[in-house]
Amino acid sequence: MTGQPVTGLRVGALGRVLDRPVARPRAAEPCELCGEPLPDRHAHLLEERKDLVLCACRACALLFERGETGPGRFRLVPHRRVRLTGPLPSELGVPVGLAFLVRQSDGTVVAHYPSPVGATRWEVDPAAWDRLVGRYEELRSMRPAVEAFLVAIVRGMDERWLVPIDDCHRLVALVRREWTGMSGGPRLWERIAAFFAELDR
Repeated sequence: MTGQPVTGLRVGALGRVLDRPVARPRAAEPCELCGEPLPDRHAHLLEERKDLVLCACRACALLFERGETGPGRFRLVPHRRVRLTGPLPSELGVPVGLAFLVRQSDGTVVAHYPSPVGATRWEVDPAAWDRLVGRYEELRSMRPAVEAFLVAIVRGMDERWLVPIDDCHRLVALVRREWTGMSGGPRLWERIAAFFAELDR
């Protein structure tokens, strides 16, 4: 794999909500397309050109429900979460135990490693990816840009999931916020274990 570190994923309103202290009462978060107040449970859109996750009201999300892209190349982030068995990140040459892989619209696959400064990004060898997806139907169905293969094979965890990209952005924000010391600290790893437990619900 060839690697290129980046300063961190830009997570829009989603990241701002995760990073700020909880204060009650607070005004509802606005839709980032039309400005309408949002309920706690709402849709997300990916602005693909900027790798930016945006919060969206139902009316705006409906514009992209069929998967078409529009101005700014928005894509509706799906909701499915599928626990996987079998595929290992080592088969792709991924050198760390916590990572997520995203297939881009042009077919390239990029691995992201959450870190205290955001996410480091590496391009996966295309032949290695083709060999892996040839054996796992769920990975073949992974939607470009908006779904990811998320793995945590670290500290006793054995988690492999097909998830929406906003889950991965939440994980990046969690690592950035909670990391302490050289290895992250016990609180971080407790929070990461809780994050994966929530996926099962």
